[in-house]
Parts: sequence; C-alpha cells; structure tokens
Amino acid sequence: MTVCRTRQGEVRGRTSPDGVTSFLGIPYAAPPFGVRRFREPAPPEPWTGVRDATAHGPTAPHAPYAPPFDALVPENAIPGEDCLNLGVWTPAPEPGAGLPVMVWLHGGAFSNGSGSASGYDGAAFARDGVVCVTLNYRLGADGFLHLPGRPDNRGLLDQIAALRWVRDNIASFGGDPDRVTVFGESAGAMGIGALLTDEAARGLFHRAILQSGACHHFLRPASARLIAARLAEKLGIEPTTEAFEAVPLPELLPAQAELRAEVGADPDPARWGEAVLNMMPFEPVLPGLALPGPDCGVDLLIGSNHEEYRLFLVPTRRLHVFPESSLRAMTAAYGLDPDEALAVYRAARPDATPGELLDAVATDWFYRIPAIRLAESVPGSYLYEFAWRSPRFDGDLGACHALELPFVFDRLEDPSYGPLLGADPPQALADAVHGAWVSFAKTGSPGWKEYDRTSRTTMTFTGESAPVDDPRARERLLWEGVR
Repeated sequence: MTVCRTRQGEVRGRTSPDGVTSFLGIPYAAPPFGVRRFREPAPPEPWTGVRDATAHGPTAPHAPYAPPFDALVPENAIPGEDCLNLGVWTPAPEPGAGLPVMVWLHGGAFSNGSGSASGYDGAAFARDGVVCVTLNYRLGADGFLHLPGRPDNRGLLDQIAALRWVRDNIASFGGDPDRVTVFGESAGAMGIGALLTDEAARGLFHRAILQSGACHHFLRPASARLIAARLAEKLGIEPTTEAFEAVPLPELLPAQAELRAEVGADPDPARWGEAVLNMMPFEPVLPGLALPGPDCGVDLLIGSNHEEYRLFLVPTRRLHVFPESSLRAMTAAYGLDPDEALAVYRAARPDATPGELLDAVATDWFYRIPAIRLAESVPGSYLYEFAWRSPRFDGDLGACHALELPFVFDRLEDPSYGPLLGADPPQALADAVHGAWVSFAKTGSPGWKEYDRTSRTTMTFTGESAPVDDPRARERLLWEGVR
C-alpha cells in the first residue's frame, strides 16, 4: 500500500504488479445533497488518519440507459451521497516527479455515465508516464436543470472544482499542476467546450482533447425553462426550486429519463426549444454560442468519428427503414437546403439508403462541423477523424459514436467494450491513438501537422492511419454560414 497526502488528509492507494498506483474514491467536493443540493460544490471535509482509497466511490445518481444502449455503452452505478469524487493513476506517487497530467471527463449526454467505469481505467496512461485522473460530476436535473435562484451548470462547476483539486494536490501524486490536459468524449467534450470560455476555469488546464463534442451544444435560458416546466408537470409539482428540492431521487430519476424519451417521441420546438435537435434536455445553459479565440491559452486536439450517428440508428434498427421524407425534414431542421445538400451527400454515396444519408448529415451537424469550427477559431489546433469500422451488427455499426474510447484508453480487452468492438480489434490502432493522446499531453503535438484553413490537415485513424487534407470538402462547404 502507498500513502499520499492531500490538503484534506492522507489517502492510501494500491500498487499493481506493473508499478502503477491507483487512488480511488477521493472526494474533491462535499456531498451535493441536503442543504447543498442544487448549489455550487462545497469543499470536502478534512479527515484524520489515513483514508482508504482502494475502491471507487459512489457515482452521481442517474437512471440507466434505455435499451438497447444499456448493453452497448459502458457505465456503472455505485450508491451513496459522497459522489463528487475522483480517481488517480500514477507511476510515481511522490512529490517532485513532475509528470504531465490528464483529467478525464466522461460522456453520457449529461444524464448518464461515470468516471469509474472499467473502460476508463487510467492504468495505460500511467504506464506511459502520465498521471491520469477520472472523476464524477452531477448529472441530469441535479447537474443541469435551470432553477430560479440557483447556479446553472452545476455539473460544470463540479468539473471546475475537480480541476482546482488537481491544481492543489496532484503534485503529491507525481503530477505537474502546470501541465494539465483535460480530455473528454461526447458530453465530456462539450463540457470542455464550455470551460474554454469560462473565466472560472482559466489557468486550470493547459491542453485539451475534445472527442466527439465541441462548443455548439447547449440550451438557451428560454429552452431550459421549457424543460424545467415539463419536468415539474411530470412530477406534479410547481416549477420552483423549493418544489424540486423536495422531490426524492427515486422519483426524480425515472421522471427525467422519461422526459428525455418524450423529446425524441415528440420533437416539437414549441415544447422543448433547441433540445429537439440534439435530444439532450439536460445540458449546459448558456446565453449563446461562444468560441474561444487565439488567446485562449489552451492547446487543442479535436475530432470526431466518421459515422457517429450510426450508434443511434443501427441498434434501434432504424438505419434501413428511415423514410426519405424524414431525412429531408431533418436536413432542413439542421439548416441545410435538402435539395442541394442531399445531392452532394448522395454523390459520394450513390447507393446509400435514407438512413445512411441521415448518418452522414447528422454526424456532420452534431460532431464534425463543430470540431472544425473550434479548430478554425484557435490557430495551431490539431484535428482528427476516427474511421475504423466495427464489425458489429453485420458491419452496419461502422465508425460510430464512442467507438474510439477503448483505443484511447488502450483497453481493447475490457469486457464492457465488447458489444461495440466485436472480435479482434486491432491493437496497432490502439497503439497509434493512445500514443497520440500521450504525445499531445507530454509535448503539445500528437504527431501530425496543425490544422489551418489552407490544408485542413486531418489525421484519419483507421487500419492504415494517415493525415488527409480537407476530407469531404464539398460536404464541409455546405455548412459555411450554417454551423
């Protein structure tokens, strides 16, 4: 057993035979319940003696994913109120080692997920000379519901509190607080997009990796009020802070899961505002789009997967039955002229079904174009696309949303990833992706040319990874002035 000191007290971790020491379930903020519910995170209470940190702590309360996603996307649930906790993996648990630090923000549409899922084990990063931190933050209504008299974006405030803990304590675990890279996927990346322009987060991280998420997904206050009103209606309460505070979690969690399903079943902007486009009723509440500029002070690595939206079409068996009329309606809702845009997308996919075309259009709207816009706003950024195709679902799953995760964490053997990966995923690709992430954290370069508006160099990760200049340029140009 190994002991490290934090500002709140000492913690005891466990060292594996390969020399990586993990410290799990360390509180970075006080339990966000009782008088602290729906409020800014409070500092954790100090303790005496040595706190055991050999097992993961409680996860933020959330309802499970609905089928079939519950069998496809890794997450876990550990009960308990002390859910604002983190884990640390380090190869050198001692002050002065000065190793780069990577802090992971998990995805899950701001309603699901946890930092302690087995697929997010940070041992491979520690093996390669990086101190890795994963954390839990508040989700759903507790993290993101817009409430009068309470701070918005409490889940993001939790992330900032965790980053402050890293700043104040990570040196004891061998990390350098001045070499922090924050990285996240989906909602985790979208949270980073918001943190890039948040003054409260300035200086807490120096590099960032945004996987399948950027700055374009948020709710304006008017839409957030619609969501709160409908959730209150479902619960049979008034849409007041006091009324929500009185709702027990066993009643709130299924109600917010049902509300999310309602958005998809009846995507009426009059009921849900902007949430009808991305199907996320709980997400950061912001007055408008804010892109960081050249002076943001953060090095960026940004990217997406080639067929992100297939995760939402293939397991639900909609890919090959999606109607042309709905394809045209969604293309128009995304801001494109269906006649012009679909002709361009079809030209590159002459045999594609309407569902396959929807995947291409929605992947661009949701993920690829926001990544490009962020790279354009911060010169010197790096762009990637993950294009290896899963063999699952007879190959239809493709390079879907979340498929890059086992490659990033170099955990192809983790059973939780099996339903996405299928048999015999390529270790060489994991070596390339994981190695690029480690290189970026250590040096600021993942190993290919920076993105610029001339060459638009994009590393394409697949069986034979290579940089490509301006992939699918005609489709990208459709979105000029739109996204």
